[in-house]
Amino acid sequence: MSKKEGRGKYTWADGSTYEGQWLDNKIHGYGVYLWKDGRKYYGQWESNDMQGLGIYIYADGVRYDGQYFMDKKEGFGVYYWTDGRKYEGWWHKGKQHGLGTYIDNSKGNIKYGLWENGKRVKWFDEQAVILINQ
Repeated sequence: MSKKEGRGKYTWADGSTYEGQWLDNKIHGYGVYLWKDGRKYYGQWESNDMQGLGIYIYADGVRYDGQYFMDKKEGFGVYYWTDGRKYEGWWHKGKQHGLGTYIDNSKGNIKYGLWENGKRVKWFDEQAVILINQ
């Protein structure tokens, strides 16, 4: 079997596919990975890990647009639920962590908060957010 290098497409035995860049037999660079169960990732890779900017779409339509580090959400990203809600904010090791904004378009709500390890620990009012951003 030849080494994967440059641009190409590969299909695994389970039906999942990757089309994009390869380096030294590893997914590396920009590419699109489609899992058999319906999940999709469009974005940057490094040594088989999602790394850099990417868009991950879950099988149920939920979507994350943002930064990755070693296959986990890391840095700034936006998480979209299928009912129109979204979280815009910071992530660490795959979980909401730091300042973020929760938006519920169906109710016209915008809330600013602080998250730690995936759990919201505090809501802020708009005045507090203005002070934090100065």
